[in-house]
Amino acid sequence: FACPDRSCPRRTFVEQIEGLTRRHGQSTERLRSSVAAVGLALAGRAGERMVQLLGLRGSRSTLLRRVMELPDQPVGAPTAIGVDDFALRKGHVYGTVIIDAITHRVLDLLPERDAATLGPWLADQPQVEVICRDRASAYAEAADMAAPQAWQVADRYHLWRNLTQAVERTVLDHRSCLHSLPVIESEPEPQWETPVLADSGADEDEKPAPSGRMADRRSAHHALVHELLEHGMSMREVARHLGWSRNTVRRYAHAARWQDMMKDRRPQTSKLDPFKPFLARRWEETGGKITGRVLFEEITARGYRGGLTLLAQWKRQALTAPDSVPPPPPPPSVRQVTGWLTRHPAGLTLDEEVQRKAILAHCPELDTAAGLVTSFAEMLTRLEGERLTEWITDAMTSSLPGISTFAVGLNSDYDAVHAGLTTHWNSGPVEGTVNRIKMLKRQMYGRAGFDLLRKRVLLAS
Repeated sequence: FACPDRSCPRRTFVEQIEGLTRRHGQSTERLRSSVAAVGLALAGRAGERMVQLLGLRGSRSTLLRRVMELPDQPVGAPTAIGVDDFALRKGHVYGTVIIDAITHRVLDLLPERDAATLGPWLADQPQVEVICRDRASAYAEAADMAAPQAWQVADRYHLWRNLTQAVERTVLDHRSCLHSLPVIESEPEPQWETPVLADSGADEDEKPAPSGRMADRRSAHHALVHELLEHGMSMREVARHLGWSRNTVRRYAHAARWQDMMKDRRPQTSKLDPFKPFLARRWEETGGKITGRVLFEEITARGYRGGLTLLAQWKRQALTAPDSVPPPPPPPSVRQVTGWLTRHPAGLTLDEEVQRKAILAHCPELDTAAGLVTSFAEMLTRLEGERLTEWITDAMTSSLPGISTFAVGLNSDYDAVHAGLTTHWNSGPVEGTVNRIKMLKRQMYGRAGFDLLRKRVLLAS
């Protein structure tokens, strides 16, 4: 409605319709909500391109303003929460993410990761009964001060990661044992035997059957997995029962024969094979003074279609004296030995098993460390937290650097660690949320401020 009186200060009169328009607004509420939804999903520049394709109006700045105008969802009254840190600027600035441990919904994002920031938030939620956290002292301090009624649970993944770091320090302190280790002969590769054909009409292209320790192991594992599956167990249950990864169980389950799990390591033909007699003759004629480039040009003119890499490998073999003794293999590194001690035995190759046994027999300290690692792994996977006190005592009396320090840390945070080893609560959903935050940061090229990132994490879930 327009006023015809020019002296009237009000030129127009508009009646607002709730849910359709708003005062001083230039777009309807439906348009604003649509633009805000695109902004939540795609942020600025990508969202601007999308609204143009949809025939809507809105620049990248408009999209971000619509996102920032959205109200926060109510936190509610969660009884179990998960807390973890995430990087706003990796290595410099970190924040805190809080989720509902039951529904996995993100409750809030805090700009810091200290007790002074988390404490007030916990104080406003007196109904919280369980707090899943990592082993950071700041979160433990905030929970002790602001939520003394809550049951703190240390995450099992972080416990195992801390133990792995402790084992690495132990191996590093005993690296002299690795350098004095006698030469370990690697496990021979499985031998492939040609099967005997029943009659002359048998398939001559049938693959040979492997034999050896690795073949026996693959055969036994294949039979075991299929037997458990036939008894009605799922792949997840088989993996949990055997202590293997689901990918390993899936490969055995999908293999019709155990031979399919073996790699054929028979010598492969090379493009250079037909030209090796010519190369050997030219090498003898020139007394080894011919260059690789000249040899390459000569065999290329005779039909060679390979590269210089194969020729360089042949030349290195030709320069090696036939009676020369190959140098001894280098000793295993600290990282390798740490992996052999902390990985599941089913995931080790035959060579790694042989080297692991030799190292444990050569260094009694590392043998003690391996026993402690195995005991802790059983306690962690079977949720046998009642053995924690005994394990801490054994680790502290072992006088192993790294592991003893790890045991002292467990003792200082005993209640949370014991809860992590006896209950089903864990910080897995929080880690998934942190990965999602990383994705949103990459989508905005890391240039978004904390407020915009917080809106997208809270409202786009």
